[in-house]
Amino acid sequence: MRGDLEWGTVPELVRSAAQRYADREAVVEGRTRVTYAELGTRVEQAAAACMASGVEPGDRVAVWAPNTLDWIVSALGAVTAGAVLVPLNTRFKGAEAAYVLARSRARLLFVTGTFLGTSYVASLRRATAEGTGTGPLPALPHLEQVVVLADDAPENFRTWKDFLSSGTEVSAADVASRAGAVDPSSPSDIIFTSGTTGRPKGAVITHEQTLRCYDVWSELAGLREGDRYLIVNPFFHTFGYKAGIIACLTRGATMVPQPVFNVDTVLANIAAERISVLPGPPTLHQSLLDHPARGQHDLSALRLVVTGAAVVPLQLVERLRTELHIGTVLTAYGLSEASGIVTMCRRGDPAEVIAETSGRAIPDTEVRVVSPAGDVLPPGRPGEVLVRGHHVMSGYFEDPQETKKSITPDGWLRTGDVGVLDEEGNLRITDRIKDMFIVGGFNAYPAEIEQLLGLHPDVADVAVIGVPDARLGEVGKAYVVRRPGAVATGDDLIAWSRREMANYKVPRAVEFVGELPRNASGKVVKGELRGV
Repeated sequence: MRGDLEWGTVPELVRSAAQRYADREAVVEGRTRVTYAELGTRVEQAAAACMASGVEPGDRVAVWAPNTLDWIVSALGAVTAGAVLVPLNTRFKGAEAAYVLARSRARLLFVTGTFLGTSYVASLRRATAEGTGTGPLPALPHLEQVVVLADDAPENFRTWKDFLSSGTEVSAADVASRAGAVDPSSPSDIIFTSGTTGRPKGAVITHEQTLRCYDVWSELAGLREGDRYLIVNPFFHTFGYKAGIIACLTRGATMVPQPVFNVDTVLANIAAERISVLPGPPTLHQSLLDHPARGQHDLSALRLVVTGAAVVPLQLVERLRTELHIGTVLTAYGLSEASGIVTMCRRGDPAEVIAETSGRAIPDTEVRVVSPAGDVLPPGRPGEVLVRGHHVMSGYFEDPQETKKSITPDGWLRTGDVGVLDEEGNLRITDRIKDMFIVGGFNAYPAEIEQLLGLHPDVADVAVIGVPDARLGEVGKAYVVRRPGAVATGDDLIAWSRREMANYKVPRAVEFVGELPRNASGKVVKGELRGV
């Protein structure tokens, strides 16, 4: 394990990687192949353009785009210019993206053009048409510029090419000076996560926390120079950005971003690019193993899989090892408020430990399980998982009240997850206090979905729970009380939801009830809805 980090900030890491791994491939995107030296140059150009556009240290810069080379360059360019990165979920609809942009007061937004048949620009314009601001989106007065990562952009927006050309007036020395002034303790990114209030909250993570955590992650996983890493996990998520881009930069691995999860594309990429590293949720690896055409692809280069985010069947671990001959299969547990990593299995752990637990605390981290009264529980007893260490967020962005609820006075982060520690310190997550459920690797928060469904004119009351699903692990089920005289069907509400919220949040089933079960304080008793 390394001691002091060689770099204290993300800009230093990018510059160091460009020098150390200069001629090695950094990013492969179709026919485009970019070396680490070239990536360093592109990032500096993007940083110069950010500076020319008025971005100052500490300003928030958002990226709303799928996994692409342009995402990597724009995000790292913004951070090199001293900005704080705010990644936006590509599954968001316009109103959801607008909320995070407004909440973070983002000054600059990089947005994809059309993705999966949807114009993100049009979606955002519809959601922000009414307002008094003078910028490109009237309802977002702090957002001064929107850069479309495409060759065309509507009026008042800028193309990626036009944006980059504006940075030619900023000298390389000025970019280096700005990058060098970034402090390791300064925020590097704000990852917005919903939680039980139904409104996204931004976990603030520093440069030092990010780099320390993903140096550790890379060391424990065994990521090494020359690895070829297929990044299917979305960049807007810590698993994609930090365990993907940042980890590759620390070791000189080649990034192969994949914008959409498609098993046929995954198989083709593994074979064509000799992919050796494939982290992702269990559903990704299960789909890979079960694909009827798997035998037609050469998957022999695969050597490292890291998974988590859901229950991992023992059979899956064994099949990855025996059928695909993958030498290292690991599981891990983390949350945005703890820089995305809390525990991780170690190479050499038995298959049972990897499948049944999320491993042990990473170095210099404490994990404990406590009772509702806050008493520390012994191994084998379930309780709320608390975490303390170098990776815990400084707080939620400009939200001291929610921060106080989540972090105790002595620095323990309340995860809201129920877990059990064994005698060796391996953690098994058994439930979620916050009622969150995971849909194909995406965190879905009932309170947020309930809040959105409550906007439907026919809905008087609603509660959402997660139910098992063979393909996605879990999906949402809504229990709805109709308004008097309303005639909306379950199909109507599901169709409406698909227009109003990200797909993974959309309930797959709706059950109409006369009333929701509530306790004496008026809270919905979701245990009754689950039948427990």
